[in-house]
Amino acid sequence: MTLDDLRVFVAVCRAGSLSAVARELDCTQSAVSQHVRRLERETGVSLLERHARGVLPTPAGRVLCDAAAGGIAGLDFALRRLGDLARGESGSVRVTTGATTVRHFMSEAIVAFRQAYPKVSLEFRTENSSSSCFDALAASELDLAWITVGGPVRGIEQRPVVELPWVAAVRADDPLARRARVEVSDLPGIRLIRLPRNSTSGARLDAALAELGIRVSSDTSVADWDTALLLSELGLGHAVVPALPGWRVPGDADGPLRLIPVPALPPLPVGWAVRHWDALPPLARTFADMVARSCRERAASAHG
Repeated sequence: MTLDDLRVFVAVCRAGSLSAVARELDCTQSAVSQHVRRLERETGVSLLERHARGVLPTPAGRVLCDAAAGGIAGLDFALRRLGDLARGESGSVRVTTGATTVRHFMSEAIVAFRQAYPKVSLEFRTENSSSSCFDALAASELDLAWITVGGPVRGIEQRPVVELPWVAAVRADDPLARRARVEVSDLPGIRLIRLPRNSTSGARLDAALAELGIRVSSDTSVADWDTALLLSELGLGHAVVPALPGWRVPGDADGPLRLIPVPALPPLPVGWAVRHWDALPPLARTFADMVARSCRERAASAHG
């Protein structure tokens, strides 16, 4: 049993396909199968079940996959940290996050970090939901994930940074634009632009509305918050989105779009997720702290 055997087996369990892993590793499907067969010979149990659409781990396979995945992630993390320590201030910080996060939450911190550590590489990987970020964080060499903070996730530590109040984005000529606040009872009477269906923020909004007994009509779905704002500005509907750090709420009365608070909706907590905060490399922790400080300062200035 080798480390490569375990790496390949974990990859097969996650992908559910021998051929997909073979393509990823640029090898033959037979080579991938040999890794799995070697593990099965040494453990004496069947580890995969073949199905029409691919493979699934057996109960024994799930036990081995869970144990191996944690060990491999920890070893990769330790090797990266040793490499960063050897390179001093010329290592890397790897972050996974949503499509619009870098612009809205990290832009100022990235500039400050690059000025302070010009030899450090900042690498970003885009995911479309917090659950995808968790998977990427647990499965790879990534240091940090920017997520919507939620319930406990096995093997992951979550640290809230800011809470984002919800706002309704409406055109300046819309009757709602004259309001100081939007009540949830107003929402069923408007056409709502739906946030991404697979996003954690969209799911949180749907759950909050359902808990309040509110049903809204929606025939438009978007890929991200920015698109929702653009469609609202074009008059194609109304968007309920989290108020990002630095946004002034209510918005500028002279602009084309007004952001009106919806105080009945619970704020959306966002922040960092890591495998082990205490084991985070110093450079990654520095970057995380810079982002957190920037977000809190911008949020405070917007409401000051």
